[in-house]
Amino acid sequence: MTRSKIVCVSHKEDADGIGAASLIRQAFGGETKLVDYPGLMTELEQLKSNDSLKTLYICDVGLSKTSQDQFVELLTALRKKRVSITYIDHHDLDETLKKKIKSLKVKLIHDINECTTVLVYDAFKKKLTDHSAFIAACSAITDYMEDRQLGSKLLQKFDRQFALLEATVLTFTIASHQKDDEYLLYLVDELSEAKYPHDIPNAFEFARLQAEKISGVIQKVKDNMKTMKNLAYMEVTDSGAAMVVNFVLGMSGKDVGVSYKLREDRGIYAVSVRGSRSSKAHLGRIVNALASELGGSGGGHDKACGAVIPKEKMNNFLKKFNSKLT
Repeated sequence: MTRSKIVCVSHKEDADGIGAASLIRQAFGGETKLVDYPGLMTELEQLKSNDSLKTLYICDVGLSKTSQDQFVELLTALRKKRVSITYIDHHDLDETLKKKIKSLKVKLIHDINECTTVLVYDAFKKKLTDHSAFIAACSAITDYMEDRQLGSKLLQKFDRQFALLEATVLTFTIASHQKDDEYLLYLVDELSEAKYPHDIPNAFEFARLQAEKISGVIQKVKDNMKTMKNLAYMEVTDSGAAMVVNFVLGMSGKDVGVSYKLREDRGIYAVSVRGSRSSKAHLGRIVNALASELGGSGGGHDKACGAVIPKEKMNNFLKKFNSKLT
């Protein structure tokens, strides 16, 4: 089996991860591996046996307290094989971890104030095109970071309504294909070849179908959402947790919304958390520490994050999370 000398491992679940992978592909070529957060370590373990690997890019895959030591161990093993590694991310990283990563001579491009695709574009723009700037602007929109310093400058280059439309088509198309890795890799290829989301066959239809699913969620949230003092929450059964959480946040009037879905095969709940603009807590840090305490993992941004929580600990997670928001 032919092994690629250049590999990009990137987040599969949103436009920021897909966008970052497409820009790395455009700038450097090579092979793309798409993962969810728990899948990162498995992918890196497999890459340790790739004797042809020379250059590795890791994009938009955040770490938790339960995974960061293993991450450092895997980077150490890859560096011993003289693999050049660039880690580009915008999730919260503590300073000790950042020092460990840099001590391995790993190039760390990290800024919690911009989305990952914008960071990729800013780092490698001499190798990229105006279309790449547009994909970065779309990624900033879908990560709610289009008002940040670099993201806002990129967005100003393009018609705002066009960018909003394209960003929505892209993110809905990605969301509707989470179980189809082959299609997600196809999206990376298409975007790297300077295709706009509307140029991708059937993208508008995929987005329309996803919009129908989302609109059907509204009444279910009204009927099933519950509240605590500092947050609102809802268990999801027939859609993704990330699809529901913004409705829980918006309809509840609370500063924090939580949605979660059981993964029976793994005995865990997949949890999505969102905060309002008035929320003062750094939700990613709280969730990271709390999930680790309960035997899971999690983390993310100040107003958007996620977690994996053992099935039997979910109610405990909600109670403890609510108490930490006071």
